[in-house]
Order: sequence, then C-alpha cells, then structure tokens
Amino acid sequence: MSAVPHATSARSRPRIAPLCTALLLALSGGLHAAPGEAPATAAPAAIDPANWPVPGWPLREDAALERRVEALLATMTVEEKVGQIVQADISTITPDDLRKYRLGSILAGGNSDPGNQYNAKPQAWLDLADAFWAASMDTSGGGKAIPVIFGIDAVHGQSNIVGATLFPHNVGLGATRNPALMRRIGEVTAIETRVTGMEWAFAPTVAVPRDDRWGRAYEGYSESPDVVASYAGAMVEGLQGKPGARDFLSERHVMVSVKHYLGDGGTRNGKDQGDTPGDEKTLRDVHAAGYFTAIRAGAQAVMASFNSIDGQKMHGRRDLMTDVLKDRMGFGGFIVGDWNGHGQVEGCTNTNCAKTFNAGLDMAMAPDSWRGLYDSTVAQAKSGDIPMSRIDDAVRRILRVKFRMGLFEAPKPSQRALGGKFELLGAPAHRAVARQAVRESLVLLKNNGGLLPLSPKQRILVAGDGADDVGKQSGGWTLNWQGTGTTRADYPNADTIWEGFKQQIDAAGGRAELAIDGKYREKPDAAIVVFGENPYAEFQGDLPNLLYKPGDDRDLDLLRKLKADGIPVVAVFLSGRPLWMNREINAADAFVAAWLPGSEGAGIADVLLRDARGKVQHDFKGKLSFSWPRRADQYENNVGQANYDPLFAFGHGLRYTDDGTLAPLPEDSGIAAAPAQPNVFFVRGKAAEGFRLRLTDASGGTYDVMHTRGATPDGALSIAGVDRLAQEDARQLLWTGTGASAAELMATPAQDLQRQTDGDVWVIADLRIDALPKTGKVAWLAACGDKCGASIDMTSQFAGLPRGEWLRVGMQLKCLRSNGANDMRNVTVPFGLRAAPGFKLTVSGIGLGTDPTHKLACPAAPAP
Repeated sequence: MSAVPHATSARSRPRIAPLCTALLLALSGGLHAAPGEAPATAAPAAIDPANWPVPGWPLREDAALERRVEALLATMTVEEKVGQIVQADISTITPDDLRKYRLGSILAGGNSDPGNQYNAKPQAWLDLADAFWAASMDTSGGGKAIPVIFGIDAVHGQSNIVGATLFPHNVGLGATRNPALMRRIGEVTAIETRVTGMEWAFAPTVAVPRDDRWGRAYEGYSESPDVVASYAGAMVEGLQGKPGARDFLSERHVMVSVKHYLGDGGTRNGKDQGDTPGDEKTLRDVHAAGYFTAIRAGAQAVMASFNSIDGQKMHGRRDLMTDVLKDRMGFGGFIVGDWNGHGQVEGCTNTNCAKTFNAGLDMAMAPDSWRGLYDSTVAQAKSGDIPMSRIDDAVRRILRVKFRMGLFEAPKPSQRALGGKFELLGAPAHRAVARQAVRESLVLLKNNGGLLPLSPKQRILVAGDGADDVGKQSGGWTLNWQGTGTTRADYPNADTIWEGFKQQIDAAGGRAELAIDGKYREKPDAAIVVFGENPYAEFQGDLPNLLYKPGDDRDLDLLRKLKADGIPVVAVFLSGRPLWMNREINAADAFVAAWLPGSEGAGIADVLLRDARGKVQHDFKGKLSFSWPRRADQYENNVGQANYDPLFAFGHGLRYTDDGTLAPLPEDSGIAAAPAQPNVFFVRGKAAEGFRLRLTDASGGTYDVMHTRGATPDGALSIAGVDRLAQEDARQLLWTGTGASAAELMATPAQDLQRQTDGDVWVIADLRIDALPKTGKVAWLAACGDKCGASIDMTSQFAGLPRGEWLRVGMQLKCLRSNGANDMRNVTVPFGLRAAPGFKLTVSGIGLGTDPTHKLACPAAPAP
C-alpha cells in the first residue's frame, strides 16, 4: 500500500486530473487512461493456474484455532461480518465510529497522523492505538469484542514516526545482496512498529520494476526476480518471525502485507497504476517471484495492486486472486486492497463494489469511503449479490490471523511487551543495523586516480543540497507520504551525510567545511558534492524520460566549478533509481550511487574516508541491482532481455582494489529536447519544480505550504489534501476568519511570460468551487514584483459557475497585463486568489494553455 496517500503502499495512487493536453504531454510524455479505464488492447490472455508452482503454505491446520474461528463466526451478524472486511483510515474514522460499525481494521495513510500533525509525538500514536483497540473491545453497545488491527506503511523502518530508525529504501537494499541483513532489518522494523501500537506493516514491496521512469521504482529491490525472491522470504521472516518458532507473530513481531499483487512494476511506459501486459510467463516468472518465497515464509496478507493486467484491474481479477494465489499457490492469509483500489474496478465505485469481494478480495481498504462501502456491502450480502459463503471465507481468513497473533488475549497496545518503550525508537543497536545497510548499499561507479578513500586529515569541503538534509537523503514515505516539508528537528536519531563526515574528519585532526553552494572559505584538498532527486512517492515520481532535472544544471555547474578550481571532486548521488548522469559522472573524479540511505548518513563517511591511521575502514560492497542507462531514452533495459546494452550492467560495482578509471562518457542523452516541464505550475495537488504555494492572512501572516494540511498563523485560511482521481491529488482551500486572505502560487525564479502573453495563452486552473462567501469578494491575483500586479474581481463570474463540479477555468494572460501585471517578463505570482471568509475551493492543476472550458471575461482595465 501505501496509504495516504498511502498507497503503498497502503496504496498507490490514482491518477492526475488532466490539465490540458500540452501540460500533460510535457509532464508525463503522454496521456493515459483514467483509473478504471482499460487501455485499447486485445482481450486479456487466459490465466491457467496449472502453470503456476505450488510454493507451499508453511502453517499446518490448527484444529483448536479453527474451532475458535468457527465458534465466533457462528455468532456474528451480517453487519459484524461485513465490518471485518472493511478498513478505514484514521483521518476519517473515530473510536466512537468504530464502536458503532465494528470494522476489522484501521490504517494510517501516508498523510494521516494523530491531530493531523506529521511530526506527532510517539505517545500520540500509542494513545490513538489504545483508543481504537478499546473501541473494538467495547461490548456495551451489544457488539462483539473482536480486536481491531492497525496497519501502517512501515516501508523503510517505522518511517512515519519521529525518532524511528530509517533504513535505506529498497532500491539501495537490493545493492547489498545480503538477505540475512534484510531479515535483521525486518526484526528492527517490527520492534519499532510495536512500540507505537501497530501490529501490521504494509511491507515488503516485492515489485520487479521494468521501467525506471516508474515513480515507485525505489520501492523495488531489483529488476532481477532472483534478487527479489531471495529477499522477500527473509524480510517476511524478519517482520513476522519464522513459522514454527515460538516467537512467530509474537508481540515483538508484526504481520505483513506483501505487495502489490500482481505486476505493479511492469506497467506500460512506467506509469504508476497503469496497465501491465498479460503474458503469463512474465507474470509468473518475473512479477510473482517474490510471492512464492513470501508465501513459503508464512506471509499473513497480500495487498492487491492498483494496476491492470491487459486492461482489467487487479482488484477485480478472480483468476489471479482466487484461482492462482489462494487455490493454486495455497496462500492461507487474506488479501487486502489498496487505497480505494476497488473503486477502479469496472462497474464499481469507491462505495459500491460487490465485484471485488466476489473476485477474492478479503478486506477492502476504504480510507474515506468506508461508510458507503459498508452499507452497500451489507445490502449485497443480504441480497445474495455477494454469496454468504464468500463473506464467511473472507472473515475466516481475517479472524485466523487475529487469533494467530494472539490479539484476542492481548491487552491494549500500550500494555503489550513493547508498547511505549520509546527508547527503542532509533536505539543505537537499531541504528547500527541501518548504518551497515548504508555501507553495503553504496555502489562505486568511478574512481579515477584512486581518489577514494580520502584521508580524513585533509581539508575537505562537503557541498550540495543533499549534504545536510535528512529528508532528502531519506526520500518519500518519510514522516509523510511524499517525504517533503520536514525539518532537522524531526529527526532526533539521525545523522546527515555532512554530520557523518564532520565527526570523522574532526576526530582525525582534519578540517571539514560545509558549503551547500560550494563557496568555500579556504580552498579544500578535496570536495564531496552530495546531490540528487528531491523526495517523491508513487505517481508523483513518474518521469517522462531518464533525464536528471531537465533544464536545471545547478548540480552539474557546481561539480564543474569545483573541478575548474583544481579541486578533486567526489560526487555522491542520491536517487530512487538510476538516471542518465553522463555529464555529472564526467564532471567528477569519483562517482558514488548512494540511493536513499535514510537516517544513517554517517554510513557514507565510513566507506569514503580512511581511518585516522590511513587504513580503509570499509570497502565498497554494493552491486547494481538495477542496470544503469546508457542514454536517457533507455527506459526498459533489464538484465536477461534481448538487446541488453546498459552503461553499467546489473551487478556492476567497483571495489578499492579495482581500477576505477573511467574514460569520458558521451554526453548525448538521446532526448531531442528536454525543457523543464514547460507551462506547468501546479500538478497533482503539488507545486511544480520552481514554484511554491503561500497562504497569507488579512494581517500579513504567511504560511508556505509544505504539507497536505496547514493554515495561516491566524487560522483564517487553511489547506488540506483531498482525492480527485488519485489519492490526495488535489488541495482544498477554506477561507474563514474575519478578513480577506490569499493563496498565491509563487515562482522562484520569476517567470518570463512575455511571449506567451503576446499570444492567445491563458492561465488555466482545474478547480472545483465548493462554496462562495456570503458577503465579500473573490479576486484573481497575479504579481510581477514590487508594486506590479493585478487583482481582478471575479465575484460575479465565480458565482455564475457550477458549484461542486470540476471545471477548467482560464484567465487570459493579456487580461492580467492590462489590469496591472504589466511586466510579464518578471512574473512572480502567475496565479493567486484573494477571498472573503466562506469561500471554499479545491484545485488540482494550474498551468498555461489555450483551451479552458470556462473562459473568464476580462473586465475593463482600471483607470490610471
């Protein structure tokens, strides 16, 4: 899932709303089908379960457990049974709701936190777990005491919780080739998850990514199904314990959801939640590789995927969920859905989908749709649209897991073996495991002249925007869905990469200097430049090609400048996937792929620096688990495929004893033209690169939007993430208080829109007007520096637009210029709204285009 967003992890996310054809083409390389829409394709290939292996379910039938399950099931009403097969998100359900509806599970999506605080204290999480547990066990209203199970996206450690150990993302772990380390990482993750009261981790992801443009590529261990298979069972055993062992599913372990079944990493063009070709051999031998070992390890849950296979959504595929996974492969746990994934099945909605349960889904993840889904499913169970035998099978599977975990006997989460032992979050022993994982995941691609390892006794400059930023080095799924907007204070048990170097250099008597922009005070003997991708998750990370930050050469310029100064340069690249980096590799003397290392940035210094005696501390061990592209258009270039021709092959990785000399690489990317997402200002509910969203209250107090929820200092204007076509792909703005407040999309640097203004180009917003102010005005804003801007009264025009419907509304750039924004070469705010209290608006995309559905009339220019 992903939840949270979450999609996987608790969820995956649906899709973005189209802004306009030009914008989407610029953003993603082309339009694709909306959720639930089948691509133009032939009829789905038939799946023959006889072609699939029988991995072997490791748990023998337990007669005593079965008697308990059957005894409880026999007493349950239809409503209680349906409750068990519906899961709600903590942002939309309260303990009192749970007392009434008796749902079987809750989850915390990627942006769902106690008190809507991404950095909520661990105690707040534990208190919430206690409250929901107490509600599920409360029989005062006549319901049965069936313990709720709490799931969360603990995908690289208990990564939602302040202070937890953050492991490298799977893309880095795949480079270690160390299944035993995966088992230990699973054990630590389980312990820290139990500390805060959860019993269920939505992990591991066993996708086998085939196209590195996919925004979830970093959630996969490798392009090789063999590597994925070798890890899946080990991680499941680490999280759950080993079947047959005394501590299997004990209070020191959690249950897992192996995800996302099936084919999530094989979608066409690398589109998240897209369509995967239905070749049965590839599905079985590549995409299912991790499920065989996970089932043999006793995985208690499998999460259904968002993607389609040959145009049919996985949440509706009986052949793969029931006939293959349950009947042929013998999976004895339960299948859980992803974030409203059932609603993408043809003929279904988020609140009505008998088809998904009939296909074999046992628990629907209905984060914000649970009430409606519960009601419709109760009706369908009573009418026979969902046979009671299917309802009973799903409930049995869920109850078995709860009995196996001892939840019926367990006290509330805070009174369990690890509940409230917050000293275990980021404990030194746990961080040591993560630091080992960092060291073993690093891959050395270039080491001209044997520059590395560096002596810590030298003057060493550490530069680049990734040098001193735990959030950037940790990536998505870190304290919130996208991993953005966090601060250093949010990571009390972590070391930035800079801090790791400084500690060792200072101890050895050298001189360490941090200069993010590379402007050093004293010329160093060597420079380490840490840079890379900014955090992202799911579809927000989908790319149109494998270019690195097209149109933004600041990192390359920094490398070249330091090199031109005669300084040996080490490049440390942070990323969730291999990208075309030939220019940056050429500009550096040594190049290290560091992936997304997590909280233990000091592990990088362990490998790149010698010890104080001049000896190698730790050699490089990492080997590429994803092939490195020769060109930026080399999207699917996986080991074992025909015409395999990478720059660095799968398994490549230098050691210090190797000759690390690399001749200059060609700098033709293979992409004819690669501007930086032109004409896109705000997409998928998020400011595009080079823009930020700012809220300003009537007294001038400001709030820069860095999370899905927030408000101005006086609370007069607030923002929250909402779903349009995908999870939290839109933002809802609510004006309250007593005066006019403004939301402005700010360009940094300013935009030169003179050419577009001279043509027939419009600022276009995909928006929904939810409510108008009872009194007062709504104004469309633009700015072009001090004392240069437009404020155009839109009150009457907005009043004439439909309410509660998604609209594509446009304002002509010429109108902005004629109404005061007369310097269109210096546009600092291309879009803004100022409104009186009571205005409520939701927006999903903003950019430039030529075809708004609703063209706002331009009022006469104000008198001079």
